[in-house]
Amino acid sequence: MADQRYIGYEFKVAPLQPGTEILIAELGYAGFESFVENDEGVSAYIQEADWNPSILDDIHILKSNEFIISYQFNTIEQTNWNVEWETNFKPIVVDNLVTVRAPFHDKPNTKFDLIIEPKMSFGTGHHETTHMMIQHILQNDFKNKIVLDMGCGTGVLAILAEKVGATQVDAIDIDNWCYLNSIENVERNACNNISVYEGEVSLLKNQKYDIIIANINRNILLKDISIYAKHLKNSGFLFLSGFYDQDLDTIISKCEENKLIFEDKILKNSWVAAKFKIA
Repeated sequence: MADQRYIGYEFKVAPLQPGTEILIAELGYAGFESFVENDEGVSAYIQEADWNPSILDDIHILKSNEFIISYQFNTIEQTNWNVEWETNFKPIVVDNLVTVRAPFHDKPNTKFDLIIEPKMSFGTGHHETTHMMIQHILQNDFKNKIVLDMGCGTGVLAILAEKVGATQVDAIDIDNWCYLNSIENVERNACNNISVYEGEVSLLKNQKYDIIIANINRNILLKDISIYAKHLKNSGFLFLSGFYDQDLDTIISKCEENKLIFEDKILKNSWVAAKFKIA
């Protein structure tokens, strides 16, 4: 899969907000994985294998009279992503405690410093779902916990989990680039307690976790919640994101079917990150 390519779209959006926010949300549902916002709109990326010429047919905002959106697209080689990354990425700070930055940024004055170079992987903290999952990790006790980061992307959540005290973290992603990128970022952050695997929930055998975090998407979560529940220890916690607040009731219902009780949520721009506990 090393030669896997992406299709990159450059969207110009007016008015910029909330147009860009809505566009990113709809593109995410269509299968786009990575987004970089800029002064004119957003760059969006989808794996070439998941792309088809009608991929934008169901993007409703493109048909809206309230926004003027133009775009162009081309095939992006993996090696081109570093240029795109360095041109557009700016550090983010979460709750004045965590900085997510690239290696070429100055060292910050925050308690936790996460150095992430994502290439084409999802998870820099810029998207609402990653930002909220970082907040959940900060607000909950991960000390001496065994943790699973399912759909780890860049590995940013797994890395933070170790830095706040987790003693063992398994990070899993089905995408080869995410797998390789997570390994690089784990090494870059001098983490010693993270094991990275390429695959899906079928990799989980008899493992039991104190905490499972899964920032994926609604449909995959609904399919796999029952498996997550089986791999949680008694009184374990499940943190889920990658879906809208309007989908929360559906997620809660599926969790309740699997003896998971809703405890809390964080909401940001219609996206939600929810906390559940084994009954």
